[in-house]
Amino acid sequence: MTTLPPSLQRWFDTRGWQIHPHQREMLERAGEPALLLIAPTGGGKTLAGFLPTLVELGETPPPGLHTLYVSPLKALAADIKRNLRIPVEEAGLNIRIEDRTGDTSSHAKRRQRGDPPHILLTTPESLALLTSYEDAPRMFAGLQRVVVDEIHALAESKRGDQLMLALARLSTLCPGLRRVGLSATVDDPAAIARLLARAPDPCAILTADPGPDPDIRMLVTDQAPPWSGGGAAYAIPAVLAQVRAHKTTLIFHNTRAQAEIFFHNLWLANDDALPIGIHHGSLDRLQREKVEAAMVAGQLRAIVCTGSLDLGIDWGDVDLVIQVGAPKNVKRLVQRIGRANHRYNAPSKALLVPANRFEVVECVAALDAVKAHDLDGEPRGPGPRDVLCQHILIAACAGPFDADALYGEMTTAGAYATLTRPQFDDCLQFCATGGYALRAYDRWQRLLQRPDGLWQLRDPRSAARIRQNIGTIQDTDTLKVRWRGRGGAPLGEIEETFAASLTKGDTFLIGGQIVRYEGLRELVVEVSRDPGKKPKIATFMGTKFATSTQLSARIVKMFQQDIWPDLPPHTAQWLALQRKVSRLPEPGRLLIESFPHDGRQQLVIYGFAGRNAMQTLGLLLTKRMEEMGLAPMGFVATDYATLIWGLDAVIDPAPLFDLDALESGLEGWLAGNAVMKRTFRASATIAGLIERNLGGQRKSGRQATMSSDILYDTLLKYDPDHLLMQITREEAMRGLVDFARIREMAARVGGRIDHVTLDRVSPLAAPLFLEPGRVPVRGSADERLLAEEVARLMDTSGLSDVDTPD
Repeated sequence: MTTLPPSLQRWFDTRGWQIHPHQREMLERAGEPALLLIAPTGGGKTLAGFLPTLVELGETPPPGLHTLYVSPLKALAADIKRNLRIPVEEAGLNIRIEDRTGDTSSHAKRRQRGDPPHILLTTPESLALLTSYEDAPRMFAGLQRVVVDEIHALAESKRGDQLMLALARLSTLCPGLRRVGLSATVDDPAAIARLLARAPDPCAILTADPGPDPDIRMLVTDQAPPWSGGGAAYAIPAVLAQVRAHKTTLIFHNTRAQAEIFFHNLWLANDDALPIGIHHGSLDRLQREKVEAAMVAGQLRAIVCTGSLDLGIDWGDVDLVIQVGAPKNVKRLVQRIGRANHRYNAPSKALLVPANRFEVVECVAALDAVKAHDLDGEPRGPGPRDVLCQHILIAACAGPFDADALYGEMTTAGAYATLTRPQFDDCLQFCATGGYALRAYDRWQRLLQRPDGLWQLRDPRSAARIRQNIGTIQDTDTLKVRWRGRGGAPLGEIEETFAASLTKGDTFLIGGQIVRYEGLRELVVEVSRDPGKKPKIATFMGTKFATSTQLSARIVKMFQQDIWPDLPPHTAQWLALQRKVSRLPEPGRLLIESFPHDGRQQLVIYGFAGRNAMQTLGLLLTKRMEEMGLAPMGFVATDYATLIWGLDAVIDPAPLFDLDALESGLEGWLAGNAVMKRTFRASATIAGLIERNLGGQRKSGRQATMSSDILYDTLLKYDPDHLLMQITREEAMRGLVDFARIREMAARVGGRIDHVTLDRVSPLAAPLFLEPGRVPVRGSADERLLAEEVARLMDTSGLSDVDTPD
């Protein structure tokens, strides 16, 4: 398959294009079982993935599904459908292309199952749902190829695990099915290839010419960044100047709340009334689609956005990307800057805007990593078992299954290649009975084994309930927001906990608008317009990124320079002063500072392990300090350091860092903690123990939390080794508390601690005192302070000389 058919060749010629070398190689190697293509943004990798399909289908394709395309985003699937239709229609190919996502109508979904298109574009969740139907073998009977786009994004989450299990099912239904993975940003190609391939099949890796390096630098501003904070309001004038100088600018933020704040401030300063939009996952779908349509039409000069526009969507004529806040991850930064000049061999143009003084250092480190083509990534480990439980239930919905065959099928999925049979059997028994402590309850008796050995649903009617709850994305507990009055237009969603804090008259930001809270009607937040300029801010959950291990290592390495010519003078002088009055962190060592401040003894640990891990370290160290009688009073954490304050100075910090003691303390702390319950709720929902959707109605977050908390407390008391409790501990350790990063830090340091005692706050520690999210510690410090206050009062009143009566 080395030459294009005449119809496609004429289409290339009409456009004045030549087929790229990597596109031709994809054609030549189209018969291989698995191919991973790594090509730069704008390099035509999506067309490369589809060219073999267009050639194989030809001008008069046979009916039935030939190629399945899987995307991480619904918007990306819709965008690919629009772009793919261009060569199909202009080349005169009679090929049906449709998408199937959560936004597709139920009528269209039913028709697609009965009469599937030649090319179907979908998401992991929709594919998992399709495999759950009894007619799946008929629908997928002619499937030849699967194209997984932006595979790096799926590989980093449970959605990727869910997808690979679904592909294992498809490979059973369609022997000879070929798999193609596409990405522009892969840090470990061999690992992604292992994930994509059907074990033990090989996966070839094709790497295209990466093209020119991006034009990326830090935005120069008249005002220096603040010591702390994440809003980057200081940079608004400079950002607006860049927007005026370019056609279309994407302004990325790491969280939805920061995007809302920045958009609001940008709009207040937008004296030229430039058309600027906002786009993030908490906005109503119609509002997002309106912004997307305006982008494609070239009607917007700038779009303030989050990860909702990270991936390979070709939005209009974007010629500049601005990243506000440190990128935290080099791979994510490369992906985002690739949105600008989305053309082959055209350099992307991007500017970084650090939100505070420390982020200046992180941004320079990220720039160096991009120039060195040094992408970062974290190993994920074996496939999670809550996803495996869901897949067993999906298999049961499709009809009776043989346990041996299903186990064999699952172990062909890369992340589950090391799954043992006892682990599989534990998951099967959980799906069948709910586990030892729950087997007496009918609601969790879901599977039974027939006399012939096959497993099936105990009640076929439960298939509908299982299908309603398929998926691994755990929504934040949110409430819809609408304009006041019945039939009011939707605006988006806010967190349920934030809504609970509102009283009538409170104002907050959503979609760039200031709205006034009027009340709650049928679990919908009703609002009206408000002319004010200082709103309360909706606490959108969004995604909270932690600085990657590799980027943290680059930052510490930067500290070892004699001078810092790449840093702005204000930041270089700050680091020089730190070196003069204390010292800077060094690779393979742990810097700890002790000093008095504001009447308390301060301890700062520069661990560079990421925010989750440093937060966990604060919890564990204060617990250890309590045990050692050091009276801690509270702590605050950032990506790079933890600050602890208390009544007593720490003379020797080494005993605090006994890893076994820390881990033991973590187990005890987690058992009754809200973090553990939150993790349990997520895993129990994925595994099918808790249903968020029931009969078309969605439980409120409060209802789901209450039922999951009761279950957790029951299992903790009566069956602490229940499968879901095991899964919860695993997930908490590697997710919310990120203890693996603490282990990595301990291994990296190896007991080499530099303890510096100072008489005042060090320059590097100063920003920590401005950080929000301070966590108080209730313990011996409170008792001592109370005793001292009582003694002082008794002394001033003269009561201390009076004998205490018997």
